[in-house]
Amino acid sequence: MRVILMGTGPFAVPTFDAICSAGHEVALVVTKPEPPVKSRKGPPPAPVRQWAVGRELPVFDPENVNDVDAVETLNRQAADLLVVCDYGRILKPEVLESSTLGGINLHGSLLPAYRGAAPVQRALLSGDRETGVSVIHITPRLDAGPVLGQQVTEIRSDETAGELEERLADLGVALTLECIDQLSQWDGQTAIGTAQEAAKVSKAPRLSKSEAAIDWNRTSREIDCHVRGMQPWPVAFAQLAVRPDKPPLRLAILQVSPADCEPTDLSPGQIVDPQEFTVATQDGSLRIDRLRPAGKREMTGQEFVRGHQLSRGTSLS
Repeated sequence: MRVILMGTGPFAVPTFDAICSAGHEVALVVTKPEPPVKSRKGPPPAPVRQWAVGRELPVFDPENVNDVDAVETLNRQAADLLVVCDYGRILKPEVLESSTLGGINLHGSLLPAYRGAAPVQRALLSGDRETGVSVIHITPRLDAGPVLGQQVTEIRSDETAGELEERLADLGVALTLECIDQLSQWDGQTAIGTAQEAAKVSKAPRLSKSEAAIDWNRTSREIDCHVRGMQPWPVAFAQLAVRPDKPPLRLAILQVSPADCEPTDLSPGQIVDPQEFTVATQDGSLRIDRLRPAGKREMTGQEFVRGHQLSRGTSLS
């Protein structure tokens, strides 16, 4: 197959690399333009751009892939198929029509669940026990095309969103290659794939910094899922008043675990055991195992406790 690869972030790299290694001809790698340089060093190249340069593949980075000039560039490639993953742009019909068989998209959820920019994070934040990857035939509506294939996996109890995303990226490699082979036999007219059920659609909007604050009124498991789902960005946090004469200290919370102590006389968010750095929740208590105080290095909860005099009943907000 002669393909155009469209992607920007790290989720796409394992699959794009496998497509090259499988012998498919890459006509073009389309990626987002690099952001303006704000310092001498500048930001590192986006993962797909870096990968394409390393593979010595032609890179195309239009400001708007849907404009007339960009579509003409795509049309000139005479591609059989667009392969889209972690690109960050919605494609108009004119773009999809630039290749003979349209496009496919590798998405990090079991569609129609979690359509949108943050499917991996939203699955963790929702407390799901399993997730997976889907390959769809692209339609102009976001993540709405028929499903060509899916692969399911359990979400590990200690897995962060970043770790899960890496694993899903690898999981999608074989599935995408299978779907490309499937389309190579397609006549372009017969109905293909399985339609998504509208009643099961859920959204996965991009995370915001305001969502990162921990709500101690939730259950211990919900808070644990929140902490893991907010990594690597924007990172869950709480605020602790360590001294009455100073503003609260912002703590980035990186790892928590269930604690045995029962905070029967305390409200959610209050410290139960100052020595173990356990905090009351809606249904029990959690130990803060790893954290990063504002302006400091990452440390264990025990290291933090040794440097601060905490009291039972002190509140985290």
